[in-house]
Formats: sequence, C-alpha cells, structure tokens
Amino acid sequence: MIATSGSRSAGALLLCHAEPETVRTSARLLREGMLLAPAGDDWSVLVPEGKPWLDDGEPVERVVTGWATALAVSAATWPVLALWWDADRAGFTLAAGFRRTVGYTWLADGTPAGEDEAVRTFAARLALDPVLDIQALEPLTKPDPDADAHARLVGLTAVLARTGLALPTGLQPGESADRLRSVARAQGAEPVEWPGWRDAVRAELDAVEHGPKARLLGTAQLAAGLPLLGYGIRRRSGGWTTAGALLVVHGALGLATNRRRGSAT
Repeated sequence: MIATSGSRSAGALLLCHAEPETVRTSARLLREGMLLAPAGDDWSVLVPEGKPWLDDGEPVERVVTGWATALAVSAATWPVLALWWDADRAGFTLAAGFRRTVGYTWLADGTPAGEDEAVRTFAARLALDPVLDIQALEPLTKPDPDADAHARLVGLTAVLARTGLALPTGLQPGESADRLRSVARAQGAEPVEWPGWRDAVRAELDAVEHGPKARLLGTAQLAAGLPLLGYGIRRRSGGWTTAGALLVVHGALGLATNRRRGSAT
C-alpha cells in the first residue's frame, strides 16, 4: 500500500518521451526546481525538487497535470506522462501536444477508478502495440486483491519498457518525494532551474527561430494558454497557472519571431 501518512506520502514523476537534451529547455520554463535524468532509449524523467501540493494545498494530480500539459504543448512533438500518488489514490495523466489529456486513477488499495477507454487512448497516443500491449494493460483495469496502487503504476512502467523506458534504479512510483529526490541526486541527475526571464527568452527565441511553422504554433499556444492562465488564477491553481503562463510566453515569442522574419524579407 502506498498510503502511510496523509498528504506527506504524495509524490510524482514526469516521464518525457524525448532525450534529456531535448527536454531541458522546456523543463526550465516551468519555473519549478526539477532533477533531470535519462530513463532509457528516447525517454527522460523529471523528479520535482519541491512539493507544491503540500505548500499550496493543491492536489498532486492537479499540479502535475498542469506541468505535463505545459511541457507537452511547448514541445509539440513529444508526449509527457505524469505519474502521481497520494494517501488515497494514484494514477497517471498523459499529455500530448494540444490534445485533451487522458488519465486513469486507482484507489490506494488498487481498486480501478477510471474508464477502460482511457487506457486504450493512452496506448494509441504512445503508439503501443494494439494487440500485445493492450493485452498487457488490461489487467491494470481489473480488480486484483494482490495489487495496490503502487503495484499498478509499476505495472504500467513495465509495459512501457517495451518502448524503451528504463527508470533509473530507485526511482519507482510510490516512493516518497524526499526519497525520489535523494535517489536522483545520488545518481547524478541534472538540476534544472528557472534561468530568469532574460535567459529564458533568449533560449525560447532560439528554439522558435529554428522550429517550423512558428506563426501557426504560436497562435495555437496563445489560444490554449490564455484560458488556462485565467482558469488557474481563478482556482488559485499553481499547476494550471504555470501551464497557462508557459503557453502564453511560447505563443507570444513564436508570433514575435514570425513578425521579425516577415519584416526582414
């Protein structure tokens, strides 16, 4: 069982389907301290250094969903899988570009509390095998008295091992946030921190300068970011406020770069 001491048992991992070099810039713009490490072939893992779900009283699920959404939309080309758990539940949220997030939840004792269709959508968006991998995922949605929520998440990562995912030793879902942080540091994970607005804007300008379809992507990011930012402010949700602000910054810089290109021609 993962439930031990109320909200203090909460934790999360962010699995990015991209190499650390690709993930680094987007992760910095979250304005949250993270530890970044490779996690297999074409996968990276981000371990939060803080615990905003304790400081702000916001559920860990909502916080990490905002982070995953921001990362996936800013990247546009690689999905982000957030694994989360607290004293009562555990689950995952998959964010991929501008698509609606998909997630699944288990109660602490492993009782499924999600919809089977969400697991099928999850498999499709990660391009998993529609037969073999779906068959491997289906038991996670069925009652099993021997599998608590921790075991469900471990089972999920075992299926993703077929795509190249290999979490560093000790970084297992269900561990405390403090334990995950200490293990990541001991294994040499790279600290990723907010660089300040000047360096962040410089990095983002470089990214959109070399990226395709800056105008189209910038418009879409602004359209998605402004409502999220307003929602986050109204709900005092740090996760969604961060997601919205990040998308607005990306979109505005993308459009500014496109205008600069146009005026130069």
